[in-house]
Amino acid sequence: MATEPSHLAVYYLRVTLKDSKPPIWRDILVPSDLTLDALHYVIQATMGWENSHLHQFIAEKVLYTDEDTHTNNRNDYGLGVDDSSNNHDRNEKQYTVSQLLTKEKASMVYEYDLGDSWTHHIELKKILPADVYAHQPRCIKGEQACPPEGCGGIWGYADMLEAIQNAKNTNSDDELTWFGEGFNPNHFDIEEVNKVLKHLLISNTHS
Repeated sequence: MATEPSHLAVYYLRVTLKDSKPPIWRDILVPSDLTLDALHYVIQATMGWENSHLHQFIAEKVLYTDEDTHTNNRNDYGLGVDDSSNNHDRNEKQYTVSQLLTKEKASMVYEYDLGDSWTHHIELKKILPADVYAHQPRCIKGEQACPPEGCGGIWGYADMLEAIQNAKNTNSDDELTWFGEGFNPNHFDIEEVNKVLKHLLISNTHS
């Protein structure tokens, strides 16, 4: 990251989990020179994922990946990616948010867990003026809890919510325990998210 945070523009991003109903989304502020690998950690923390699976960014049909994703040759998980010789995976550490999102309303895709394919739409809502706090990623809004990992992707999560609701309606304690008693799909703690983001700033930018 740049050594002059006061010179950085602030990018206002909306991250939405594709096909989630009701929508699961987060609004975050990040510095314009945030690298994609750092954005990965910000999204993980903001959404509530556990960072235990491969991931990739897709912009203009080009993949931006980390070394593990590239090594595992996961180019064929299907998001209309052009895998011709001119579009090999690009190293996400070498690209910044502002290089991929060059104007307001521009967007890209972040996919987490290439098996369950949690697909996130990232839109640049606004480019805000330079801010002395621009180096600090912040979450300013959000709705709905992050789905549990390993529930089978967005459609598996929809089935899980339906099963939980049915169990509640029938007072089936066994099923509620099986599907995660106490899980609240409407819960989102923005204060806790920002505590995690503050820790990420320390661990990722000063190591």
